[in-house]
Amino acid sequence: MEVITEGVNSLNIADSSPSNNKKNRIQVSNTKKPLFFYVNLAKRYMQQYNGVELSALGMAIATVVTIAEILKNNGLAVEKKIMTSTVDMREESGGRPVQKAKIEILLGKSEKFGELMAAAAAKDVLDNEEQS
Repeated sequence: MEVITEGVNSLNIADSSPSNNKKNRIQVSNTKKPLFFYVNLAKRYMQQYNGVELSALGMAIATVVTIAEILKNNGLAVEKKIMTSTVDMREESGGRPVQKAKIEILLGKSEKFGELMAAAAAKDVLDNEEQS
């Protein structure tokens, strides 16, 4: 009986709930938030987690690609991995299944990320002082 108790006490239970599964994932919608909301959120996630995973379905795929390109072209991110797939979804209640395209883009911090973010923060401070 003691062996079983020791086994249970030393058991690690990983939380595999969707919300805890990928802390650095941003699921992008092309209707809910403006483009630069997601760009700024991705910057914040890269600061916090050293990388970000951008994910989208269907018509929002173009938005995810645009966000990734803005971050790459500004020198903040490097592309690590791009995954595409299809997902079976149901139309409204009891409708037939429909396949939706899905994209996931994994970005990492560029070597100059910290330097560029510090320069942007300094510029914001100067702009605010000039307005005052």
